[in-house]
Amino acid sequence: MLPLKYWVPVLSLVLCTSILIGSDAIYDETADAHHEVSAAIANAEKARKNVVLVFGANWCGDCHALHTQMHQPELASILDRNFVVVNIDLGRYDKNLDLAERYHVPIKRGIPALAVLDSHGKLLYAMDQGQFADARHMSYESIKLFFEKWRPSH
Repeated sequence: MLPLKYWVPVLSLVLCTSILIGSDAIYDETADAHHEVSAAIANAEKARKNVVLVFGANWCGDCHALHTQMHQPELASILDRNFVVVNIDLGRYDKNLDLAERYHVPIKRGIPALAVLDSHGKLLYAMDQGQFADARHMSYESIKLFFEKWRPSH
């Protein structure tokens, strides 16, 4: 057994690691995604915005890469003006699979995977080829162009 003087740094490291991992959570693992999608559609209808469903998981590096790009000031502004965004947790491919299926997003092609809905909840576009599954290697410009393409036409 380790002497007590070694346990303090080990426990400190464990605590710091868990705090860092917890703060990096993009997807609410306890959320009722069905309710969140319904609420997003209601909000989008009032605000005349489209809805973006982002299917992913907290363990997914490409999900974090996309999330980081989506929070760059220019793109964040585009998103805020034009979309209601819902992050849908897929867990270990064992949660909310029915939502992915409902919106024709084949997550077996990779995550993050997105669907775009109009302000009434009608599906406009579903990523069906894993287009953002390699988000960490995508350019900011290509991601921005995607969202500009799917802005609502007011």
